[in-house]
Amino acid sequence: MTGIISSNTNQEIMTEIGRRLRQYRLRQNIPIAEVARHAGLSAPTVINVENGRNPRLGSIVRVLRVLGRLEALDAFLPDPLVSPIQLANLKGRGRQRARRPVRGA
Repeated sequence: MTGIISSNTNQEIMTEIGRRLRQYRLRQNIPIAEVARHAGLSAPTVINVENGRNPRLGSIVRVLRVLGRLEALDAFLPDPLVSPIQLANLKGRGRQRARRPVRGA
């Protein structure tokens, strides 16, 4: 796989994330046992993360922290931007809930 695109299955995406985490670990020459110890995870859990076997987000965050790549989460899910018009309509307050779309409009 060359990238993560919307047509990928969830499993393909998890596999690609695991592959990338493994590559970061190997580039830093850090053994799985050391990542596991510093992340507070078991070695099999780190192996499962790297193999894309349905890892928990918390496990991914711990591994990213050990690899010094935690800032990657900011690129993964950046803060949503609010347009100036939306901000004026909200009178400076952030949205608190979503509304159903109006039917027939």
